[in-house]
Amino acid sequence: MSEIILLLLFAALAWLWWDSMQAREAAVAAARAACVAEGLLFLDDTVGIAGIKPARNAYGRLLLQRSYDFEFSDTGDNRIKGSVVMLGRRVLLLNVKPHPAATVTTLH
Repeated sequence: MSEIILLLLFAALAWLWWDSMQAREAAVAAARAACVAEGLLFLDDTVGIAGIKPARNAYGRLLLQRSYDFEFSDTGDNRIKGSVVMLGRRVLLLNVKPHPAATVTTLH
């Protein structure tokens, strides 16, 4: 009986790892696409896990909600923190903080 429980535990951990890798890849793609759309540099080409918790989707299905942090730059000389929240493998929220607009100087 303990072998079956151990096997089920191993299978659950393997599924969690595989599902986390799939969600992470989707988060990287979403962060990269948002940076490209805003004309920003997506730094380090990766995201880092910030949190994980169970949550329900619109149909009531229980999924894992993962929060990821990443860094981007508007000039190449700075690092600005962004975040993406995934529900399963779908983007729930993507936050790219507004970058300061370039100052326009006029000559008189």
